[in-house]
Amino acid sequence: MRNASGNGFDSSDSFAVSGAAEGAARLHDIPPSITPSHGDDSHLLSRIASPADVKALAPDELAELCREIRATLLAYGHRHGGHIGSNLGMVEATVALHRVFDSPRDRIVFDVSHQSYVHKMLTGRAGAYMDPNRFGEVTGFTNPDESKHDQFVLGHTGTSISLACGLAKTRDMEGPNSGIGNVIAVIGDGSLSSGVAFEGLNNAAEQGGNLIIVFNDNEMSIAGDFGGMYGPLARLRASGGTAQPNLFNAFGLDYRYVEAGNDVSALVAAFEEVRDIDHPVVVHIHTLKGAGYDGEETHADRQTASASPVSFDSPTGVHPTDNVNHSEPWHSDHCNLSDHEPHEGQCEASHWQNPDAAIGKPDDPRKHYGKMAMAALEPRFAAEPGLVVISPATPGSNGITHEFRERAGAHYVDTGITESHAVAYAAGIARAGGTPVVATTASFFQRAYDQFFQEMSLNRSRVTVLDFLGGLSGSDNTHSGAYDVTMFSNIPGVTMLVPTSARDYLADLAWATAPAGSADAPAGPAVIRVPGEAILAAERDATLLPVTGGQIADRPQSASLPASASSASGGISAATVRGTVSVTAQHAGARPMLDWRVNQTGSQVAIIGLGNAYPLAEQTAAALSDDYGITATVIDPRQCTSLDSDVLESLRDGHQQVITLEDGQLEGGWGEKVTAYYANHHVSDGSRNPRVLNFGAAKEFTDRVSLGELNERYGLTVEQVTEAITRCF
Repeated sequence: MRNASGNGFDSSDSFAVSGAAEGAARLHDIPPSITPSHGDDSHLLSRIASPADVKALAPDELAELCREIRATLLAYGHRHGGHIGSNLGMVEATVALHRVFDSPRDRIVFDVSHQSYVHKMLTGRAGAYMDPNRFGEVTGFTNPDESKHDQFVLGHTGTSISLACGLAKTRDMEGPNSGIGNVIAVIGDGSLSSGVAFEGLNNAAEQGGNLIIVFNDNEMSIAGDFGGMYGPLARLRASGGTAQPNLFNAFGLDYRYVEAGNDVSALVAAFEEVRDIDHPVVVHIHTLKGAGYDGEETHADRQTASASPVSFDSPTGVHPTDNVNHSEPWHSDHCNLSDHEPHEGQCEASHWQNPDAAIGKPDDPRKHYGKMAMAALEPRFAAEPGLVVISPATPGSNGITHEFRERAGAHYVDTGITESHAVAYAAGIARAGGTPVVATTASFFQRAYDQFFQEMSLNRSRVTVLDFLGGLSGSDNTHSGAYDVTMFSNIPGVTMLVPTSARDYLADLAWATAPAGSADAPAGPAVIRVPGEAILAAERDATLLPVTGGQIADRPQSASLPASASSASGGISAATVRGTVSVTAQHAGARPMLDWRVNQTGSQVAIIGLGNAYPLAEQTAAALSDDYGITATVIDPRQCTSLDSDVLESLRDGHQQVITLEDGQLEGGWGEKVTAYYANHHVSDGSRNPRVLNFGAAKEFTDRVSLGELNERYGLTVEQVTEAITRCF
């Protein structure tokens, strides 16, 4: 355990920041002396416009710069939120990197690049962290569009070593004219567990030449460290870097250890030693995640979120802590979720800090529906030994709470940041007769695309995938879930369910995870797109579903859409459609889950709203009724795997337009399949070939654009859809 005498921190100076009345440290409570204002030359950080300014500081000014950076990060976290904990641990290392190396000639690749806030401050972007009016100027990850000092757009993990190998290879092939000096990969905060990181280590040793791998070992990932490599790493730390086996040496790499990972002078010395080295080397630095947060541990029984007071016990603002080396199973303290009460050390809450403005607000959809799913699965554990929840890191973000994990025991597995392994692992469990549920964020699943095709789908493995944050969101360009439908719905053998209510969501989960041999069990894998903001909002406010008020038929019935729908007067109909579906749906037990649901029968216009876009379908139908006297047919397809041809054929009578709404990529997505159906099943009576209008997202990357703005951009608003419909008449 770290302590005041052995952690490399100088505790000769200290000062405290008082919290607000409810115990939360707010930005306006932090004394001006530790919140430098941009342009104020009395503060070192305000004078840093480039790495050259870091090099120009006197050696004894580096600690003061670190203190100011740490104070700025803490204030920024309270006002804006973000990946504050990982950056607090990297303050000294980043200052030392820019003190020793010459960016951008020396190429520094950050991985996970959410560790790059300090790097951004030192490369001309400090104002974006000090001035609340400029908080939106920078992304949470490296981005070459922001600065020549950023090498790549990186929001995922494990790739820095491979990228660095590529940079170094070109430098070595082109020689002095390449314009590239030292190549440095900064990896850590759990990212070493990613399989591609080991592929990079393997290649680095073979390639040779100058390559410096800085391994930030903060003894944490997102929800603790998991895997066999962490025991040897702990022994390396305990031995001062001398213990064997040394996994880096085993790859054939040179190795240096720095215990004082939050001592800027020690790090400067270590980096100077390896600068211009002629072979690959790993510099293993031992840092404290969240260094600068309150060092006191959070009470396990505290239920409400509040920010802890900030205290500083050294010139750099690091508070020595005993919050490390826990013996309990999850290798972290008893923080319940990933955005509650961040503090130093092995603290899951320090992975992501919500701003103070979010304290006390209801759960977002990921946590709300994630908790709901875990609550449904947990009672089954005793009777179903093969039922296993698998999270490739990020459990707290998706409502898989610390308490649930503790109770679940062996029924929960965190594989680390290893999406490919997690899916293949789940396929193995399924082959053995178990029931695996893999849960993570939509934008991470593409990392396992091959495993979805081969190990899961080709092998017809009974794997259930919970797809969180699918669809449009205000996420940055590395975390958008707008592409999940185009991916999953086009993999042969996969059933992708898109529920539009908590009831359907839990029914889908029960069906997908039905024990093998059950009468209605699916024969292959199922992906469940976890409902998003629009659906959760509608569940909390039924007026957002003006057609049904959320009151819908329990399950599809045997009735069909009436042929006389053109004369229907509208209103809610209990009639639902049970139709013939495409070959994909003919898996045993799959057909009932793939039937579309007609929630209102009407004429002239049929609106089909997929998933998160379904509330928009009802709202548009209400507008058509109120403003134009049109009673539209409203359909919830409930899945995007196949088309319900009975429904589509029924719509030929009395419907001139069929409207598809989806909150994902339009090109290659679901709506175009409806268009293709009518194009490929054209009938001779032209009046029975409805015109299809598709609404969805453009094929593009978006970066921190609000959901409202994206909906406006893509025409996914009541006004825009209504205007397009009526214009066609």
